[in-house]
Amino acid sequence: MDVIQRIAEELSVNSKQVSAAVALLDEGATVPFISRYRKEVTGGLDDTQLRELEARLGYLRELNERRKTILDSIRSQDKLSPELERAINGADTKTLLEDLYLPYKPKRRTKAQIAREAGLEPLADTILNDRNIIPESIAANFIDADKGVHDTAAALDGARQIIMERISEDAELLAGLRERIWQKGFIHATVVTGKEQAAEKFKDYFDYQEAINKIPSHRALALFRGRNEDFLSLTLKPGVEDKEEHALCAQFVALHLNIKDLSKPAEAWLAETARLAWKIKLFTRIDLDLKLRLREAAELEAIRVFASNLKDLLLAAPAGPKATMGLDPGIRTGVKAAIVDATGKLLATETIYPHPPRKQWDESIATLAKLIQKHRVDLVSIGNGTGSRETDQLVADVMKYHSDLKFTKITVSEAGASVYSASELAAKEFPELDVSLRGAVSIARRLQDPLAELVKIDPKAIGVGQYQHDVNQFQLARGLDVVVEDCVNAVGVDVNTASVALLKQVSGLSSSVSENIVAFRNENGPFVNRKQLKKVPRLGDKAYEQAAGFLRVMNGDNPLDASAVHPEAYPVVEAIITGTGKSIRDLIGQSGFLRTLNPSNYTNEHFGLPTVTDILQELEKPGRDPRPEFKSVAFKAGIEKISDLEPGMRLDGVVTNVANFGAFVDIGVHQDGLIHISHLSDTFIKDPREAVKTGDLVKVKVLEVDVERKRISLSMKSDAEAVVARPERNNPKPAAHKPKQQAPTQNLMANAFAKALKNN
Repeated sequence: MDVIQRIAEELSVNSKQVSAAVALLDEGATVPFISRYRKEVTGGLDDTQLRELEARLGYLRELNERRKTILDSIRSQDKLSPELERAINGADTKTLLEDLYLPYKPKRRTKAQIAREAGLEPLADTILNDRNIIPESIAANFIDADKGVHDTAAALDGARQIIMERISEDAELLAGLRERIWQKGFIHATVVTGKEQAAEKFKDYFDYQEAINKIPSHRALALFRGRNEDFLSLTLKPGVEDKEEHALCAQFVALHLNIKDLSKPAEAWLAETARLAWKIKLFTRIDLDLKLRLREAAELEAIRVFASNLKDLLLAAPAGPKATMGLDPGIRTGVKAAIVDATGKLLATETIYPHPPRKQWDESIATLAKLIQKHRVDLVSIGNGTGSRETDQLVADVMKYHSDLKFTKITVSEAGASVYSASELAAKEFPELDVSLRGAVSIARRLQDPLAELVKIDPKAIGVGQYQHDVNQFQLARGLDVVVEDCVNAVGVDVNTASVALLKQVSGLSSSVSENIVAFRNENGPFVNRKQLKKVPRLGDKAYEQAAGFLRVMNGDNPLDASAVHPEAYPVVEAIITGTGKSIRDLIGQSGFLRTLNPSNYTNEHFGLPTVTDILQELEKPGRDPRPEFKSVAFKAGIEKISDLEPGMRLDGVVTNVANFGAFVDIGVHQDGLIHISHLSDTFIKDPREAVKTGDLVKVKVLEVDVERKRISLSMKSDAEAVVARPERNNPKPAAHKPKQQAPTQNLMANAFAKALKNN
């Protein structure tokens, strides 16, 4: 099937939409640009559809490249039959394509290849074609000591190796058995003998069994981590009754060889060949394939979860352009303080030592008060690391003893701040500043604008994923980069204040062009309009087209430059101005009047109804920020460490991470609590994100506290009981007395084989 047609069917859209989107992508357009400014061209494909289209396009193009390579390889061997060519051209997955190629794939010298070189392939063919012969008798004709075939046993073993290899390379048989075991199989985990104590963190999996196609992502990755660290052994069982299922699969292989009458010597010999082919060749291959399939599916889900949490974090509400003090808490090494102005420019730094061993509490209060007063600080941002609650109390005392100072204190996540502090970017931005003080700057700025600051940090270091170090790092980086790109372009960027790290996430801008924008800004002063961007070195027409709509010029020559209206669509606004007789400044923000206008009156051959509708909406609230209104959580006084918690307490908290099994919540005790999915809502939910997302402020009830293991169980249920709802886990061993119902085809095959045995 054509790539365009296949994607269209998968997305449930028409081929013209897909073809148009593919053409734009091939021309270098980005997904944010296409989804926002090319709606007429693609028929309104949104960013989610376009991301899926982009991913499938890459996969199918790689599939076609591999298909061509395989066809060329088989053709060069002069083994490409019309039937095989049709099968290869019809393969819709890489797995099926590789299965078809397996018999023709160059490989090291196998036992089967050695047997062929010894002239034993005719013997294998003879046994397969004439079931009435006695294999031992015919094998005597193939004894040849010069070729290493010293007796009939050696000849028959060689013939068996040839047949077993053919069986193991049969694409249809392999695919059928692989899917059967995916539907019926189980993964059984056991602890490696003698490592029980060292493997304590994997205790839940010391004797654990679950259907392979039912294992959720987080458990699958935990199992693989345990295996990789040599604490767990993972065994694939083909079905409920392990031995019976192995025997049944061997029977299926025998049926594939058309074995019906075991009274015939050749068929009895072939039945044993089928059993060995299953045990030695097929099951070994399927074991590897299905564990790989499980791992890949788990990794994709983990990346999806990480990406979802990252998006929520990046789109968290900004506190806004206010003078902010950032405090990076520390006990022995002191609390690092940094003050930035409303634009994020560093004004001052200081280190105070309120905590043991120095205990300079009063001096620290005086120092902070002086800094807050001098720089007219509106917000104090406190990192949530070690010493956070103690530092929070210090700031509370500043407020208590200096009531004339009007500021707000907020605790923020400091995840990734240390990574930024030691980065090349931070060193370039603050070459003279101590590494520890750079972290305080980051903590201050991430309160002002989380998106602008977090883009400076490798997304993997932000810490909102599950088993992030266990997944494919290239796919993870790609998945997270896409999220960052989408978030930055959804919000838009002030070209006069944005850092290089933020600018390079804008559609069409590279790192070098972003550096050139900042250099141009530093040399020539703030941009006064979007047209000036064309003067930036290496920012060509294509980059300008892709980026201009996402770059904002605040308080510039043209009010439209501060909006999401693309410069190419300014003629539409001019037509609206002409048609209404109002100036642009009279139009902006006039929701009542703008909603009386009919968008279709302003369409033309270049700009259709979707674009004109977007323009009118943008004029209502130009440059509107899609992020929510800023709110902060106040942790309960006196609850500062895990030992202060008691079951039944009701507390305020902030969601720090969401996994498939529940949500983690910071309640101010330096250890996040877990709300299991069963305690997130009064009603049943399948996905924790139906109830919460990262950054949400929530009210929770403490269910259980395990100080020794540092585990806190929480609930958001309105009638929460002080009991713990454990995840379904441990040992869901299948009942041996009632095997699952077999599929009709499987029953027919099994019955046929049983009947053949009975007739014997």
